Amino acid sequence: MKRWPLIILGAIATGLLVAACSAGVSEPQRVGLEPPSMMSPSTRNPTLEEYMEIVGPSAQKVDHGQLKLDGHPVSCGTRPTVMNAELDSWGGAFPGYVILNPNRLEGLSTPVKFYIYHHECGHQFIGASETAADCYSIRNGVKRGWLDDRGMNDICTFISKLKGDRVHPPGPNRCKQMRQCYAEALGTRSASR
Repeated sequence: MKRWPLIILGAIATGLLVAACSAGVSEPQRVGLEPPSMMSPSTRNPTLEEYMEIVGPSAQKVDHGQLKLDGHPVSCGTRPTVMNAELDSWGGAFPGYVILNPNRLEGLSTPVKFYIYHHECGHQFIGASETAADCYSIRNGVKRGWLDDRGMNDICTFISKLKGDRVHPPGPNRCKQMRQCYAEALGTRSASR
């Protein structure tokens, strides 16, 4: 009877590994690519505890309200963040928690780090749509004051280098869509004053 939890975790880990290997996309093109089961409704998403056990001791849980990026606090409601230096992308998400790769975030500008974090947070509220998560992040940046024209340019420079993959549009297309979301958010902010 005690073997079932290990069998289930083994199946989840195997599924994640197979999905990651079969994606066939080089690492620099996978910005914001959520762990495979987030994108596949037929696969059960691991709980935070299961994910932490799968990743092992290299994963670090940061409780909600405790995460700082470049000294600035960020949060995704009451959801914790898992810092996973072995994640094959800058960030990811499963229902109930956000995942960041601290090594990949090093050297990025603060607005780009905030964009990545809030993009992954957006999946908690809007689901798997990459375009909607991009716009969620951009609207959040305008609303909370961490995104200005210079930051939007940093984000577009970062994202435009990416070719895209089976779930992410090509970077230049994402930049164009995010600029539209940015303009709309600025208009909404101006109208509400």
